[in-house]
Amino acid sequence: MNIIRYRKLFFGISGVLVLASIVTLFIPPALSPGIDFSGGAALTVKFEDQIRARQVERVLDSIGYDEAVIQSTSDNSFFLRVRELEEPIRDDAGVITTPGEQAAIEDALAALGTFEITEAVTVSGIIGAENVRNAIIAVVVAAIAILFYVTWAFRHVPSPFRYGMAAIIALVHDVLIVLGIFSILGKTIDLEVNAMFITGVLTVIGYSVNDTIVVFDRVRENVLRFPASTIGEVVNLSVRETIGRSLNTSVTLLLVVLSLALFASTAIQPLLFVMAAGVVVGTYSSIFIASLTLVAWEAGEIGGLFSRIPLIGGRRRSA
Repeated sequence: MNIIRYRKLFFGISGVLVLASIVTLFIPPALSPGIDFSGGAALTVKFEDQIRARQVERVLDSIGYDEAVIQSTSDNSFFLRVRELEEPIRDDAGVITTPGEQAAIEDALAALGTFEITEAVTVSGIIGAENVRNAIIAVVVAAIAILFYVTWAFRHVPSPFRYGMAAIIALVHDVLIVLGIFSILGKTIDLEVNAMFITGVLTVIGYSVNDTIVVFDRVRENVLRFPASTIGEVVNLSVRETIGRSLNTSVTLLLVVLSLALFASTAIQPLLFVMAAGVVVGTYSSIFIASLTLVAWEAGEIGGLFSRIPLIGGRRRSA
């Protein structure tokens, strides 16, 4: 198997996927923000009798919540997401003088039959904006830390900075494609991104980099073992030696994630969707993007964008 020969094909496939992801992210809404990011209220309602989502939608429309997102879950339950609700007003003695908006929703839903609210969460718009900012900072900090760590870990091989940059390129590749997938799912099935989504993205970053380092570590060993070989030959050998391990690990993890998705509640579905997509994309990028980026860089196929950074310099090899 000579994957080096087909590197332009793999780069082309990734280029198309990344471009498609960017395009769909530019089509509003880029992502369907959940309550954690946009603010609002989320209620999980369970009815005793059989109720259809359309009936719940009509009831909420009748009291002015036509923007409500309604998702049917298991056991005749529904997940309701509405705008931020006004809290009840109380007097000095703590007695409610004006019912809050949640009480109005409960009164309206009572017309459909007996029910109970199993979960109620409210997040203000200010907190939602803060969550977005914190999520972006977390991803950026993780990427910078990974760049420095990989560069340091591979400091004994020629051009260690390239290993760090190749890992970051694969990481950005994975995140963009996952975001594109969620953008499409948000537009088609109203899948929202929430705090679990960010947890999933960070997990994908960790998994992708871990898989990439497994390949890079074998490249480092083979560079020392075969000093006369070109970087292309070394990378090709290293990928052949590690591809079985990478695929076995990914398939095992993917089976676990898919099994959880069959029984998990809607609250952690974004996490599972991100992990499922991330495992597939991360495995692909660690084998066909990160490692082949080293070859393309050494072969002069990547421009000298970082050529002035001292750590980039080093003995060059031809592919």
